[in-house]
Amino acid sequence: MTLSLAPRSSPLVMGVVNVTPDSFSDGGQWFEPEAAIAHGRELLEQGADILDVGGESTRPGAERPSVEEELRRVLPVVRELAGLGAMVSVDTMRSEVAARAVEAGAAVINDVSGGLADPEMAAVAASAGVPFIAMHWRGHSRDMQDKAVYADVAAEVCAELTVRVEQLQAQGIARENLVLDPGFGFSKLAAHNWSLLRHLGQVVGLGLPVLVGTSRKTFLGRLGVPEGGQPRPPLERDTATAATSLYAAQAGVWCVRVHDVPSTLDALRVAAAVSEAP
Repeated sequence: MTLSLAPRSSPLVMGVVNVTPDSFSDGGQWFEPEAAIAHGRELLEQGADILDVGGESTRPGAERPSVEEELRRVLPVVRELAGLGAMVSVDTMRSEVAARAVEAGAAVINDVSGGLADPEMAAVAASAGVPFIAMHWRGHSRDMQDKAVYADVAAEVCAELTVRVEQLQAQGIARENLVLDPGFGFSKLAAHNWSLLRHLGQVVGLGLPVLVGTSRKTFLGRLGVPEGGQPRPPLERDTATAATSLYAAQAGVWCVRVHDVPSTLDALRVAAAVSEAP
């Protein structure tokens, strides 16, 4: 199964399948393979175009699992969902996991480090010939927020992504297989996320398909909360996620990555209905 990266009038919707015990968004609800597979089926029935299967939490401060553990979590889920005919992406920073997942049926590699965490990742992606999603990244979860320093976040993200694209192409990945992700929440404070969202057109203007993943991020949980108050819990952030998905669609992104598919699809359908109205 081949995923088209052609421009779209409305973005694809990528549903998140976390196979982790410590995800910030769902608290390990889908950790066991059977539960993750059932959740993937549900997301497909709800209308997800792509299922993003990941076995490593990237919440701030998260510890990395071993390669063996990540493989144990991810491969059965990728294999089963791909066997159902789903378009599956593997969310991993490890080349071995990416390679094994592609063998198991994954059609996309989604690397939040953009290939920086594993020097072999670009070669694996180039050899596989599948789309490679390269996110803006400055470091692992344990200390990434210490690197959230910007004078102009949109300009700096665009500059760093441009350099990364050149490096990935030099390592053999075809430009037509590259997708960019500005990395909301990764090495970015709330003000950086809002500014980046406002200037998302600059990222789209780089000329490659763009994936946006704001879903249930902490900066959305702080909306309407008094200064110093606790952010609303992740499960109460889906309405705000749908709003950011709609904003991203209007900016021309190729795909939005979300935990709750129906609310985002409704928002995108509203936009489509308005644009098609006489």
